[in-house]
Amino acid sequence: MLLSLEEAAKVLGVSKSTMRRWEAEGRLKPERTPGGHRRYRSEELTQMAVHPLPKTDRVTIAYARVSSHDQKADLERQAMVLSEFCTKNGWTHEVIRDLGSGLNYHKKGLRELLQRIMRNDVERLVVTHKDRLLRFGAELVFALCEEFHTEVVIVNKSEEMCYEEELTQDVLEIITVFSARLYGSRSHKNKKLIERMKEATQDDANQAEDDPTTE
Repeated sequence: MLLSLEEAAKVLGVSKSTMRRWEAEGRLKPERTPGGHRRYRSEELTQMAVHPLPKTDRVTIAYARVSSHDQKADLERQAMVLSEFCTKNGWTHEVIRDLGSGLNYHKKGLRELLQRIMRNDVERLVVTHKDRLLRFGAELVFALCEEFHTEVVIVNKSEEMCYEEELTQDVLEIITVFSARLYGSRSHKNKKLIERMKEATQDDANQAEDDPTTE
C-alpha cells in the first residue's frame, strides 16, 4: 500500500519537514508518481516505527504545564526557566507547553511527549517539578522513560514540597477539577469555593505546624 507524504508522516508521528530531511539523509527512499509526488510503502514505514531511532537523532524535551488559562504568564516563565537550563547545559532542546489539570491524562502536550518517548525519540526529559507532568502518576511516566533509556532531569528537585504541603496541593487540585466540572471553570461560585478551600487547607497546615504532637 502506497501512502502520501502527509499520510506517511502521520504513521511515523513526525512532521513533513522531518520526512524530507530523512529522505535527504538517505534514511527514506520514497517512490515518485509520474507527477513527481512522493509515495511511501506502508510496510517500510511500519518497520521504521518499531525500530529505535539512532542515538544521534534523540532530542531533549523540556515540558512545561499550568492548570488554567489564567496562568499563561506562569507557563511562559516556566518555559523560559527550562529553556535557559537546557541551554546552560549545552542541550539542543524543544519545549512542549501544556495547559490543563495535573489530573488530566489526555492533554495534547502530554500525549505528544509520551508518543515521542515510546518512539525512542527522547534522550532527556526536563521538568521544573515532578508534578508538572501529572499530579498523580508521574512515576509511571518516569518508569516509561527508564524503559526507553530517557534521562529525567528535575530542575528544582531540592525544592520539592514536604508531605503535608504536597497533600494540601493534591486536595486543592482535586477540588478545583471537580468544582469546575460542577459549576464551570469561570463561574463565580467555582472561584468562591476554591478560595474557601484554599483558606481552610492553609489553616489546617498552619495548625499542624503549631501542634507539637505532629513532630
